[in-house]
Order: sequence, then structure tokens, then C-alpha cells
Amino acid sequence: MIRTEGLTFKIGDFQLYDVSIEIPNGEYFSLLGPPGSGKTLFLECLCGLVRISSGQIYIDGENVTNIEPRARSIGYVPQDYALFPNLSVERNIGFGLRVKGYSREEMGLKVSHAAEMLGIANLLRRSVYGLSGGEKQRVALARALVMEPKVLLLDEPVCALDEATRQEVCAQIHSIQRQLGLTTIHVSHNLEETFSVADKAGILHKGTLQQVDLMKQLLHRPRNEFVARFMRCRNIFSGQVLTQEPDSSNTRIHIGGVDLLVPGKHEGRIKFIIRPESILLSTESKSGFINNKLQVKLTRSRDFGNYVQVELKGPLDLVAHMSHAAFAELKAKPQTDLIAVLHMENIHVLPD
Repeated sequence: MIRTEGLTFKIGDFQLYDVSIEIPNGEYFSLLGPPGSGKTLFLECLCGLVRISSGQIYIDGENVTNIEPRARSIGYVPQDYALFPNLSVERNIGFGLRVKGYSREEMGLKVSHAAEMLGIANLLRRSVYGLSGGEKQRVALARALVMEPKVLLLDEPVCALDEATRQEVCAQIHSIQRQLGLTTIHVSHNLEETFSVADKAGILHKGTLQQVDLMKQLLHRPRNEFVARFMRCRNIFSGQVLTQEPDSSNTRIHIGGVDLLVPGKHEGRIKFIIRPESILLSTESKSGFINNKLQVKLTRSRDFGNYVQVELKGPLDLVAHMSHAAFAELKAKPQTDLIAVLHMENIHVLPD
């Protein structure tokens, strides 16, 4: 387990502020956030590469806040891999073992095992110069794992790889993490990458931890507008409460000249979201009586490979994501009149 309490670090005008987090043993945790949010700095604090201003860091219950980096039992793979260009793959992987005084025989066994696990045994005699990005990434990962750390920290481990290699390496990292039961923190700004590996994630913004949750909760139940936007929800609106519905736990609000029902009891002005994939589109003839039904006009559609993004003009300007089959069935072109249905259970009211 890795735990931080009130971790704070200042550098220039930037500050990691009061970052408190607990990651159970064996969990694959992703740290998300835009560039400059403090993700790499947080990893460097955990490693001991920088000394924190205040707070505590615990690994398996031991306070390591003031312990030197090499004694923290952390395996760290930096974004640039930090391989030694003058050493072979084998000597890069075994560098930490050599520093700790392992015998040549012990080093050979451990390095061979790590290389086999990552599928790079055939590269051991090669220089790191000339290796592909995916091969360098695997060498850096083997160098971290060969030390049998309690915690593995990965800083944007696949950001420099092409899409196909990125998916392959992520799958391999996830498989090894599960095999070893290794507590892992994976820094990224890529949602697809994070969904492919993480059990849970936290989102940093300007040095402050915004939310820690399961990926599904971050997607559908964000704590604030920043998290919603980071999770790629563009349908964020503000409305005025009209009444609380009698004999129900729902609230009627007014926005854009129309009334909508939202879940929960609220007062005053509220802000709410609806995910683009949760918006249902149809023609008038296919739509029966239902609350939260809006007349809209299709203004643009764009094919994003896995889905079609549909932009809509109406009382609320909406963005919807549809499967190719559903969009083809709609037979809609620019300026087509449609009905958008916002099912109440898919509306999330942001906390005050």
C-alpha cells in the first residue's frame, strides 16, 4: 500500500497542495491531468527525488518521507526511460543490482528472468542505441522490475509510442502487474490508455487532487466541472430550479426556454451534465411521450472511428455520440430536425 497525508511541495510559483491519497496493495492506479498539473512532480516526491515541503509518505505502513530514494523499494520508469546509452541492454537492466552488490551469478539469473517476462531476452547483448521505442520502454520496465520493488511508478510510459505499440505495451504492463500483484501508479493524460489498465484513477489540476474514484464514476459522476470536461463531457449546463416534484425525489428546472426533470432535490441554480453517449436521438414519429424531450436540429456529424459525433442546435446545444449503425438508421443530414431524449437517470447534477 502507498499512502500520502497532506503532501505539499512548492517549486517557484507552482505548488502541489495537500495531496492525500491511499492506494491499496495490488491496485493499478492511474494519475490523470493536463500538462503542468503536477503529475510527474508527485511521482518524484514519492521517489524521494525531491524533498516535500510538508506531509507524510507511507509504503506498506512505513513512513519513508525522510528515507533516501534507493531505500524506498520503489521502481520508477521516467518518461524518457533514462537508459544508459553506453551500456548494453543486459547491463542497463542489471545496473541497480550491480550497485547493490549482487554477485554476477545472481545478477544473471534476475536479469534473465526480467527479460524473459518482458519478451526481450533476445536483446540482452544489444546496445540500447538503435532500439525501437517499444523495446526501450520494455528495457526500462525490466530495469525497474528486476529490483523487486513494492511499488511501481510509471511516468507517461507509452506516450512516445505509436498507437498499435501503445496498446500492446499497455496490455503487457497490465498483465505483468496482475501477475506480480504489484501496486502501480501510471501517469497519463490519455483516457483510452487509462481505461485499458487502471482499476481506479485520480485527477490532478494545478497541483490539487480533484477527485479519486473508479473510472466509471469519474466518467458519469464527476465531482466538479473541471473533472467533467477532462473526461470529455461537453454537455454542461446551468438551470434554475422551479419546483420539487411532489411524491418523488426529482426536481423540475428551467433552462433554454424549456423545463427539464433532474434527479434529486435541489434549490436555486444548479449545474448539471449529460454524457454525449447517453443522449438518444430519433425522429418525431419514433418518439412517444416522455419527459426531457427536446426538438433539435443536426448541424454537423463527424466520424471518429469508434463512434459518430453529432452536434445539435436547439433549446440546449448538445453533442451526442452514436454508433455507426444507429447513426445510419437515423438517416439524418445537416439541418435535419430530430428529437433528443435526455433520460433523467443519465443526468448528473454537479455538487455545489
